[in-house]
Amino acid sequence: MALVKAPTKQKTTSLQVRLEEDVRLNLNKYAQFIDASPSYVVVEALKLLFKRDQEFRRWLGQHTNNDGQEKIEEDVLTKTAHQS
Repeated sequence: MALVKAPTKQKTTSLQVRLEEDVRLNLNKYAQFIDASPSYVVVEALKLLFKRDQEFRRWLGQHTNNDGQEKIEEDVLTKTAHQS
């Protein structure tokens, strides 16, 4: 059973990253395995990381900025955690 679920439509933004070659190859293979794009796999893997890393969640709760973006991210993480 795949850990990452099939994609749904979401608002997106771009980010350029550099990957180790073996990570890129496995990313592409996993994307093929779940019939999704590599970009989708990265997004879902990061969501999983953010949700499961309790130390990060505590840190995030203590750090906010003026535009409220981090508070929005924290709310999304909290909502995601309650859905699991």
